[in-house]
Amino acid sequence: MIGLLGFALAAIIALYIGFNGAAVLPEGNLESAFSFDAAIGLFILSIAAIMPLSGLSSRKRAIIRWLFIQGTLYSYAAETIQHFRGINPRFSQAGTIADSIFSALFGLESLLIIVATVLLAIPFFRKGRPETRPLLVLGIRYAFVSTMVAFAGGVSMIVLQGRYMGDAGNLIVLHGLGFHALQALPLLGWLLERANTDGKTARTWIHAGSIAWMITILLIAVQTALGLTAFELTVLPVLAGVMLLVWLAAAAVSVRKLLKSTDGESLFNLLKDRGF
Repeated sequence: MIGLLGFALAAIIALYIGFNGAAVLPEGNLESAFSFDAAIGLFILSIAAIMPLSGLSSRKRAIIRWLFIQGTLYSYAAETIQHFRGINPRFSQAGTIADSIFSALFGLESLLIIVATVLLAIPFFRKGRPETRPLLVLGIRYAFVSTMVAFAGGVSMIVLQGRYMGDAGNLIVLHGLGFHALQALPLLGWLLERANTDGKTARTWIHAGSIAWMITILLIAVQTALGLTAFELTVLPVLAGVMLLVWLAAAAVSVRKLLKSTDGESLFNLLKDRGF
């Protein structure tokens, strides 16, 4: 429900922008609030899907869940309300002392979400954990590594008091791409385990797609650190694009294997029958 709240807020903001525009003087930008609320909503929904596979006790899951809920609710409030007030919720140059306090709390809540994510990730990397849904867990492990890179980008923005490095290096690209691994990489494992693919073959495709995704993030990180945009036709962005195509190829193969395993059934009926 907390994840879906982010999408509801984003929809309301999009409707407001359609009638009134995105700029709110002196420094508010409702497009930023829209993208933030939708992104953190998707992040929380992904965490909710992953958490039951962690193997944590119900008490530990409850503690981590409430860390996420508290941090997310404050983040929604700070991002949305401050932009509607015309104040940058993170790096305001026009706000009052109270706004500076809200900004500092926003940073602390971001760190709280990082801590909660690390606590959730640790069980997935423990040796000797039960081999429950190993293909999906393999994708989740890669996704958490990518998420840590995304958090590093977020902390860098806090330290730099902005999203830019050099003339055009935009940390938000690295930040966003790192978080989308929570959907892109477990998807490979989820598809292949339902396609009843040979374990060794399935792991090969998961490794290939996930490593390609990680190389993409590394290349974007280097490009950003050089102060250059990730959207130019130079060596590093082009290589990053090629690596994303490798991930896409792995995803396409996974879908093909799933469809092939249905013996002509529609994908909709397959998902319905298997309880998705």
